[in-house]
Parts: sequence; structure tokens; C-alpha cells
Amino acid sequence: MSAAGPAVVGTREELAALVGVELGPGPWLTVDQERIDLFARTTGDHQWIHVDTERAARGPYGRTIAHGYLTLSLISALAEDLYRFELGTARLNYGLDTVRFPTPVPVGGKVRLRCTIAEVVPRGDALLVPIDFTVDLAGSERPACVARKMSLVLLT
Repeated sequence: MSAAGPAVVGTREELAALVGVELGPGPWLTVDQERIDLFARTTGDHQWIHVDTERAARGPYGRTIAHGYLTLSLISALAEDLYRFELGTARLNYGLDTVRFPTPVPVGGKVRLRCTIAEVVPRGDALLVPIDFTVDLAGSERPACVARKMSLVLLT
């Protein structure tokens, strides 16, 4: 659906119709050293494998790699190319059920997103929407990240 733009979800019925439908993949995003360094400064995670290019060149990956949590944090921005919820009054990150980082993202690596809405669970004046995300890594058969994110759509 990303080739024609994001799926716009304005009603419960439109949301229900997307359950089990894969959205994406979205466009590729290059993860450069500047983004990795900014994430390190923001989080205080300055582990050498992420920020010390000289030492990382001699390390297990031959270059720096993105933080796993940086890869995870890209999901929200990349998801904008896949879907947009316009129903309800607000959307909240409710949490994550699972997160795995099967393959590290090397500096200069390209990632893109695919997702599937797993279900829609009524919760009082809200809808709990588990969404399964896969962050693809260009040139890798294994994804960089897989996660089930729980979104809460407030209806009032």
C-alpha cells in the first residue's frame, strides 16, 4: 500500500478490514553515522561499537553498527509511509509485546518497514491495536528488527 501512499484509516470498519493485510514495504532509509551519533548523545549510550569508527573497524562487524533501540525507534517515522489512523481523538504507544534484533544495522545500511495489523481489541472507549512490524535490512535475508507494538486508539 505504500506505493500509492499510506492506508488512511478513518473508521473502525476500515481498521478491521486491514487486519492480516501486510502494508508496505515502505521506502529505504540509510542509517548514517550522524544519526547513530545523535542517538548516542540523546540516550547516553556511547558504546564503542556504535560511535568509535576506528575501533569498530577492527571489531566483529568491520564498522560501526546502529543501536538496536535506534532501529526500533525508527518504526514510528517509517510507519507514516504505511498507514495513518484518523479515527478517534488520539493514538498512544501502549507498549511492546515482543522485540528482537536478528541482524545488526551497519553504518550506511538501508532499512525499510513492513507491518501487519494483527487484531483490533475493543477496550472501553478505546481500541487496542497490536501491529507486527518488520524492519528489513538491504542485502540481508534476516530482518534488522521484528516487533509487536501495541497502539491504543482513544475514541472519545
